[in-house]
Amino acid sequence: MAPANRLAHETSPYLLQHAHNPVDWFPWGEEAFARARAESKPILLSVGYSACHWCHVMERESFENPDIARLMNELFINVKVDREERPDVDDVYMKAVQMLTGRGGWPMTVFLTPEGKPFYGGTYFPPADRHGLPGFPRVLEAVARAHRERPADVAKSVQERPFNGNSRIVVESTTAPIADEAKSIVGASVDTCTTSATCPTFKVKFKTRWWPTVNVMSVVTLAANPAAEAVTSYVPGNKLGAA
Repeated sequence: MAPANRLAHETSPYLLQHAHNPVDWFPWGEEAFARARAESKPILLSVGYSACHWCHVMERESFENPDIARLMNELFINVKVDREERPDVDDVYMKAVQMLTGRGGWPMTVFLTPEGKPFYGGTYFPPADRHGLPGFPRVLEAVARAHRERPADVAKSVQERPFNGNSRIVVESTTAPIADEAKSIVGASVDTCTTSATCPTFKVKFKTRWWPTVNVMSVVTLAANPAAEAVTSYVPGNKLGAA
């Protein structure tokens, strides 16, 4: 058994299950981000939960593998999160993975800049190329190389995520608070104009490379479409769907 890592001091049963992995895991917190900034390394965020079958498979195949763990420790600051303990973190980055890949699930594997912005992600990765999936070591090396050698491409990928402010939203509303609510959805710029006082809904127009469906405080991608302009009608509290 490998010596205990930082997760040995946590209270989450799921995190404690990983306390003796040879991976140098950090719990979610400023310490991990400070280390990433100091060492100019990307963050590997792994999210799962105790009852997740494929989470345990990936642990057995990769996180307990000394060679793969050594690669993780050399190339990344590794952060393990229990989605049942931190649903807020899980929600934010699951949206990112869904936008990046068109699907989501657990274990969730997301690669972040030292500032916490996602630029690549996925779910389960096997320890070697298998069934059309790239092996985890190959993914680790490719992502670390991109972060090190192609920072402009990584920055562009971050900027193209709608929740990072790349979308321009046009809100037609009778009240200013609705515009604020729309802005909170994706953190993008918002323009407002006044419509008929009797109109019970407002329209949100997205000009972005993604064609999203939106809930308050969340973004879920339906499909990637570089030329997409989705216009939707929305009643506060209801789900948005592409028109």
